[in-house]
Amino acid sequence: MSKRWQVEKKKEHYYKSAKKEKYRSRASYKLLQLNKKFKIIKPRDYVVDLGAAPGGWSQVALDIAGEDGKVVAVDLQRIKPFDEENFIQITGDFTDPETIRKIEEALEWNADVVMSDASPKLTGIKDIDQLRYIDIAENALKISDMILKIGGSFVIKAFQGEGYEELLKKIKTKFKIVKTTKPPSSKKGSMEMYIIAMKKY
Repeated sequence: MSKRWQVEKKKEHYYKSAKKEKYRSRASYKLLQLNKKFKIIKPRDYVVDLGAAPGGWSQVALDIAGEDGKVVAVDLQRIKPFDEENFIQITGDFTDPETIRKIEEALEWNADVVMSDASPKLTGIKDIDQLRYIDIAENALKISDMILKIGGSFVIKAFQGEGYEELLKKIKTKFKIVKTTKPPSSKKGSMEMYIIAMKKY
């Protein structure tokens, strides 16, 4: 049994499970697994999902936060709405000041959680793509500075490589607890990591 076959079987498992359980994407399982381990999102939380399309993470956040919480999803692409009234979609670039203003307006209060599973448009050139991943993560961190409440949590996807350790150091200056992990639903051979930062100073 080859390693590649095992990886493909795993990918197929989460893809099929997502279809069966009516999740928007297989990435939903990453957040479910992260939240089970770290208890990032809680009932009644206000959550901001940056780079949210197609909505897999927002869907999980809505389920956990419940009707007394709120999920604000931001992406350049339009996201198919959910039935819940406490789901707010903002179409725009989350690095744009006008988009950030809309996020603050939609929240009406500081966020309990800022999270991002966003990926850049890949070029296939490893060094360039790595810098783009780090740029997304750093911009998400800047937004968390503006909208995340004291004691809140920040979750970001990042890839190990140039800029990764520097990003981790920056996050550690802003949060009391910082963990790195790779959920079971991530591809084994991928350099993908998730940084879980809790208890913002």
